Amino acid sequence: MNEVQHVSIYIARCPSDIYAFASNPENLPRWAAGLARSDVLKDGDEWIADAPFGRVRIRFVVQNTFGVMDHDVELDSGQIVHNPMRVVPNGDGGELIFTLIRQSGMSDQEFLNDKLAVETDLRTLKGILEAV
Repeated sequence: MNEVQHVSIYIARCPSDIYAFASNPENLPRWAAGLARSDVLKDGDEWIADAPFGRVRIRFVVQNTFGVMDHDVELDSGQIVHNPMRVVPNGDGGELIFTLIRQSGMSDQEFLNDKLAVETDLRTLKGILEAV
């Protein structure tokens, strides 16, 4: 069993707006610097992005009404990292929850750095969506 950290942030927008923006892979470079540093390219059912740790292939679950944005990230090494993510209603807005799963062989510092990167990305997303 791997260690898990749930990272969440409240966004003062309706959950469907949060979902529409965050589930669109073309928006990743605007808010997910930990995953996409430049435009993402569609390749069949996958998206290709340049991440801080190399080129990755991203596969999202199909669009749905449940707010689920789970996605798998395939690293250059072939390793696949599953990233559960969803938005749920919370009062007048939505809570975006990202489940960070510690990967095998990851040091405490690397896991903390991943968590900090996710927190930064979620704050960026919040800023974008609340500014509209």
